[in-house]
Amino acid sequence: MSRRRCGLRLGALSWLREYVSRSPPFLSPPSGPRHGGVCNRPTGRACPLRVETHELDLSVVIPAYNEERRLGGTLDRVAAFLRETPLSWEIIVADDGSADATARVAGRAAAVEPRIRPVSGGVNRGKGHAVRSGVLRTRGRQVLVCDADLATPIEELPALRAALDGGADAAIGSRAAPGARLEVRQPRLREILGALANLLIRALLLPGVADTQCGFKLFDGDKARAAFRRARVNGWMGDVEILRIFRERGWRVREVPVRWSHRPVSRVRPRHYLTALAELLRVRAAAGARTPLVAAGFLALAVLLYAHLWADPWSRYLTDSGQDQNQWEWFFAVTARGVAVLENPLFTTLQNHPAGVNMMANTAMFGLSVPLAPLTLALGPSITWAVVLTGGLAATGVAWYLLFARHLVTSWPAAVVGAVFCAFAPPIVSHATAHPNFVVLFVIPLIVGRLLLLARRRRVVRDGVILGLLVSYQVYLGEEALLLAAVGLAVFALAYALLRPQEARASAPPLLAGLCLAGAVGVALTGPALLFQFHGPQSYASLIHGPSGNDVTALVSYAARSLAGDADVAARLSLNPTEQNAFFGWPLLILVASATVWLRRVPAVLPLGAVTLTAMVLSLGPEIVVAGRPTGVFGPWLVLSRLPLFESVLESRWTLVCVPAIGALLALVADRALAAASALPRSPVRPLLCLALAEALLPLVPTPIPAEDRPPVPAFFSEGVWRSYVRPGRSVVTAPPPDAGDATALHWQVAAGLGFPLVEGYFVGPYGPGRQGVYGAPPRPTASLLRDVRDKGAVPYIGDRERAAARADLAYWRADVVVLGPQRHHEALRAALTSLLGPGRREAGVWLWEVRALVQPAGAPGLSHQ
Repeated sequence: MSRRRCGLRLGALSWLREYVSRSPPFLSPPSGPRHGGVCNRPTGRACPLRVETHELDLSVVIPAYNEERRLGGTLDRVAAFLRETPLSWEIIVADDGSADATARVAGRAAAVEPRIRPVSGGVNRGKGHAVRSGVLRTRGRQVLVCDADLATPIEELPALRAALDGGADAAIGSRAAPGARLEVRQPRLREILGALANLLIRALLLPGVADTQCGFKLFDGDKARAAFRRARVNGWMGDVEILRIFRERGWRVREVPVRWSHRPVSRVRPRHYLTALAELLRVRAAAGARTPLVAAGFLALAVLLYAHLWADPWSRYLTDSGQDQNQWEWFFAVTARGVAVLENPLFTTLQNHPAGVNMMANTAMFGLSVPLAPLTLALGPSITWAVVLTGGLAATGVAWYLLFARHLVTSWPAAVVGAVFCAFAPPIVSHATAHPNFVVLFVIPLIVGRLLLLARRRRVVRDGVILGLLVSYQVYLGEEALLLAAVGLAVFALAYALLRPQEARASAPPLLAGLCLAGAVGVALTGPALLFQFHGPQSYASLIHGPSGNDVTALVSYAARSLAGDADVAARLSLNPTEQNAFFGWPLLILVASATVWLRRVPAVLPLGAVTLTAMVLSLGPEIVVAGRPTGVFGPWLVLSRLPLFESVLESRWTLVCVPAIGALLALVADRALAAASALPRSPVRPLLCLALAEALLPLVPTPIPAEDRPPVPAFFSEGVWRSYVRPGRSVVTAPPPDAGDATALHWQVAAGLGFPLVEGYFVGPYGPGRQGVYGAPPRPTASLLRDVRDKGAVPYIGDRERAAARADLAYWRADVVVLGPQRHHEALRAALTSLLGPGRREAGVWLWEVRALVQPAGAPGLSHQ
């Protein structure tokens, strides 16, 4: 690369860093309407289109109610102090509907000093409302809330600024911190009431905060505006609510000792303590009830999606699941049996007898199949299957909602919008027909949230241990989902570090320490199981599959189960109904691109855009295909697919990484729409944003997943007739043995109480000397012959060589009986079995061939394990 081109690239990167460095810190909500943006208008009304908020170093908010006698002196003293500092500043007087001349006093001060701005609410609503209205009009990097009585003098400001410079997000002027000076004491009764209120607040709301009521607090500006947007308390306890919001979001609050003097003209009366505390508890109760309501909403949506399955979960089968429902119910049943009889859950010979199946190397989801074993044993694996799918979708939606509400947006409806997309996006709904490991994703947002807490340098040991526990649990839910999430998080972190290197350097030490601790916990909890998975019996090196990248056209089309979807189009652009991994549609992609540009100054947005773009490009596979036609252009997946672990990933699934990134962007857009409505009710911004969201999301609304009645299980299995034919430790051979094309025999085995092993099956196991992973067992000659008859309906020539091979296969399988149940090309299969084994007989709904006499005695050649 030439020096000139290198210089241009470095210059562009430096410009981009400089550009985004003006925006708020990590994952702070966007500024603008209700985000601190203020138009240069006499009215001071918030402007919904403003993004930049850092116009000043400091904003001072002074709430005032009937303060005409001392407000003038307070403003003179505060302004005189600030003029002596190098800071750019403003003073906002938040008049709470005073009945005296407070507004005139503030107006006269503003005429002398234009950096003083009066804001009036018109009517008296309470101190909390006044402070909130003032803070939401600030433009400073830091916001000081200061009482009009200056009980804590303005000269204490440098101590609070030093606390913020030291890493705090809020600094409280504390009368109880060591080093505080109480110059004028309160009357004894007020001290007693204040102490009682402090004890109640600390016990119920703010444990660990010594002084919860001091009226001198300095905040990080963006976090203050974010917290006050969520605040609802209008009375005296509004400042306590703000501190609680800071606590909930994991922002650091530090108490700083200050000088304090009691002022005799106080607006607080004894009755106000009880009134304010009752108001705060009421609001807290309402906020606490919101999450259960949101959870109930997600559960209702999940039940609607699976309404056809829940019509009769014991006998219904998801139409689009192929053979996966049979496989998953078998996993749940075998795991529950292992728990009940205390067998090793990591391995079983109930399938692929006698070689067995490495359950850890398959998607057995021990994180749910083990704790739900009592449900499986009591009601059957079909109920467990329905509960896991339905509950998994609901839990995933709630987890994303909590993450967005706590760390990304300030409006809970906006968090709901993003979370609904994360739980019900087209790729998720496609997998919801067959793959619980890509539906039960509620641990992923918990991992993201814990990483954010680590980046904020709070409790590294605690958060590191919790992160290790979460990662370990996700390993037992689905390793592929964890790998996809890890790559997405790595791309996000890399993009964030490139754009904000200073913040990344500050967050790196606690993150690395926490990750190391999490790794140690993870190794301890998953190491033996992973060792068994990769080196135990029936383990495999990597999973073989052909090119399976997304067609570019699939990104802008609609899935079969979307409201605007076309099943025929979706079928041409995907592997099967369970792997429609893209299908976002043009409107959504346009909205995502537009939102990334529009909200680019919000710290998380550009990294989220990078994650979305990277995942989409990787999902295109080793060669780019457009409308079914290869372009000859190679994608980056061609290189990445050769790395360990990555070679087993189905590349089209990388668009699953896009889902939470797009969900976060949608939450931010919805938050901006709600903010515009709050700031300027008549602004066209809100309806335009709502229209864009509706245009993008309505076509993606999923339709209920179809289900159909299962064929009845033959009486040979359901009524226990098999017990007369199968000895302990011997197997049943179904014709043909179960595989990925037809695994109905697994359902029959479950209906028989797992009383006998089956040969071959539907699982992932090793193949060949390289131990490459394949679906099913390496086919033996007899199994291949029977499958060929099932698929073609024609009986091939069967001679002595085929009969000898059948005897060898039956001996290897340790079979006692061959069973032909209801099957495609049933007559052709019966003719083939008659040629191989002689005449059979019909009993209990199946055809039987007893093969004990054909199988060589135990220990004879041909019976050794392979």
